[in-house]
Amino acid sequence: MASAAPPPASSSWGCGRRRRVRCSAERQGLFSRIAPVYDNLNEVLSLGQHRIWKRMSVSWAGAKRSDRVLDLCCGSGDLAFLLSQKVGPDGQVSALDFSKDQLLIATARQDLYWKACYKNIEWIEGDALELPFADSNFDAITVGYGLRNLLDKHKAMKEIFRVLKPGSRVSILDFNKSTSTLITQSQEWMIDNVVVPVASNYGFSREYRYLKASIAEYLTGKELEKLAKEVGFSDAKHYEIAGGLMGNLVAAR
Repeated sequence: MASAAPPPASSSWGCGRRRRVRCSAERQGLFSRIAPVYDNLNEVLSLGQHRIWKRMSVSWAGAKRSDRVLDLCCGSGDLAFLLSQKVGPDGQVSALDFSKDQLLIATARQDLYWKACYKNIEWIEGDALELPFADSNFDAITVGYGLRNLLDKHKAMKEIFRVLKPGSRVSILDFNKSTSTLITQSQEWMIDNVVVPVASNYGFSREYRYLKASIAEYLTGKELEKLAKEVGFSDAKHYEIAGGLMGNLVAAR
C-alpha cells in the first residue's frame, strides 16, 4: 500500500475546502490512527469481499456518465474511485472526509493507480453534518461505513437529502444491525475472535473493539428506512448482504 504523502501540487484537495468538523474527537482520532493500515485490514478481514459490497453499493446509487456525484465519508477513496469510473472524464466526483490522514492516503492512491478519469476527483476535508455544497447539487451519493460513525444521523440524512437532486439516489453501505439474534451473535463472535485479534497484529486491537458498540448504537434496516422517509426521501429500501452481516440502504429523493 502506498504510504501517506502530501498531495501533489496539481491536487484539488487543500486547506481552502477545510471545514470545522463536528464529531467525536475520539472517533476522529481513531480513524486518523488506523489510516495507514485501514485498506490492508479491510482486505484481510473481509477476505476481499469488501470490493464486491462496494461495487454493489455504487451500482445501487445509479451514477451515470457525465454525472456530478458525492462520496461522503470517503476514507481512502474506494467508492470515490469506483464512482469516477462510472461518471467518466466528463463527470465530477466530490469525495469528503473528516480525516486528513485518510485523505492523504486517498491522494497517494490516486497517483499510484492513475487512470484518466481519476482526474475528476476532488478531495475535501469537511463535515458531513454541514456539507459545503449547494442544494440539489449531485446526481448520486454514496456513503461507505460512515453514517454509523456520525453523531447526528438525522442531520446527516437531512444534509444528504438537501444536496441530492430530485429523482436521484443515495446508497449507504455499512455493518448491518440485525434484528436476528443468530446474526447478531455471529457478528459479535467475528469481531471478538477474528477482527480484534487480527487488528492486534497491527497494534490496533483497542481501536477495532469499538465496532461492537458502534453497531449496537446504529439503526436497524427498518429504522434506516424510516429515518430516510422522515427527512423527505420518497422511497427507501434496506438490503441485507453478506449473510446479514452487512447492509445497504438505498433511498430516492
